[in-house]
Amino acid sequence: MARGGVGTTNGITLLQLKYFVEVAVEGSITAAADLSYVSQPTMSAAMKDLEARVGRALFTRSARGVTLTEDGTEFLGYARQVVEQAELLEQRYLGRPRSRRLLAVSAQHYSFVVDAFVRMVNASDAAEYEFTLRETRTFDIIEDVRTLRSELGVLYRNDFNRNVINKLLRESGLTFNPLFLAAPHIFVARTNPLAQRERATLDDLENLPRLTFDQGANNSFYFAEEILSTRSSKQNIRVSDRATIFNLMIGLGGYTISTGIISDDLDPSITAVPLDVDERIEIGWIGHTSVPLTDQAQGFVAQLRDVVTDFGVELLA
Repeated sequence: MARGGVGTTNGITLLQLKYFVEVAVEGSITAAADLSYVSQPTMSAAMKDLEARVGRALFTRSARGVTLTEDGTEFLGYARQVVEQAELLEQRYLGRPRSRRLLAVSAQHYSFVVDAFVRMVNASDAAEYEFTLRETRTFDIIEDVRTLRSELGVLYRNDFNRNVINKLLRESGLTFNPLFLAAPHIFVARTNPLAQRERATLDDLENLPRLTFDQGANNSFYFAEEILSTRSSKQNIRVSDRATIFNLMIGLGGYTISTGIISDDLDPSITAVPLDVDERIEIGWIGHTSVPLTDQAQGFVAQLRDVVTDFGVELLA
C-alpha cells in the first residue's frame, strides 16, 4: 500500500493514532481529513480499520459529526501519549519541528482565564497552532469536556451548588481540580458610586439592575455563574457574553457578582468591590478522570496558576 495510507499489518499504526487524535479533537472525519491532507474516504477507512483492530467502537457517528464512545475516550488517553512520545523522539533525533499545537478550553466568563490563554498562546513555540477558547454556559462547559470538544474547562463551585456539580462531574467521568478560593466581589463600572466604596452590602444592591449570564435550557439556580442566584431582585437582566455585561454595567449602572479578579488591561472601565457576605467561591478546572492532559493543556493550567498568583491570590494545593 502507498505510503500514508491505512496499513495492512495486524498492529495499530502510528499514523492511525495520529488520525484518531485529529478526528477526536475536530469531532469530524471530514475536518480531520482536511487538516491531515488526506481524502475523507481515506480518513474514514482508517478509523473503521482502527476500530476493527481494537475490537470495539471508538466513535458514535451522526449527521452532525462524530463523538467518542466511552471506550473511545479511554483509548484517546493512550493514543495521545503515544503520539506525543513519537513527536518527542522525532524532535530529539530527527531534528523535526514541533507539530501543530492543539488545545480547546471551555470556561465561565472570567478575564483571568483570558489572561492565561493569551500567555499560553504567546508562549507557544509551534509554527502552526489551532487554539479555541469558549466562554459559555456552565452545563455546556461540562458537556464540552465530557465529549472532549474541549480538553479542560474552568468553572466554580460553592456550598450551594457543590453537590449538584460534583454529581454531574462524577456521572460524566470528570474531576474537579481546585485552583483557588475567592471572596465574592461585585463588578461595577468605575463611574458607579459603589466603585469608591471599600465594601458593598446586599442592601446597596437593592435598587440596581442585577446582571447575570444566561444559562439557556439549563437555567437552574445550581448552574448559575453567580452566587446568591436564589436571592430575589427587582431588576434582572440576562446576557450571553462578557462584553455585553460590561456595557450594561456602564450604561445602566448594573452589577454582577464574581471572583474579584479582573484585568485592568482587558477591562479598564470595570472595577471590583468586595461584597460583604459570608460566602466563598472555589474556582477550579475540570478534566477527564481517565485522560491525562496534553503538554499544551498542562501549560495552560500552569499559566492559570501564574496569573492568579500575580493577582496576589493564594493557590490551593
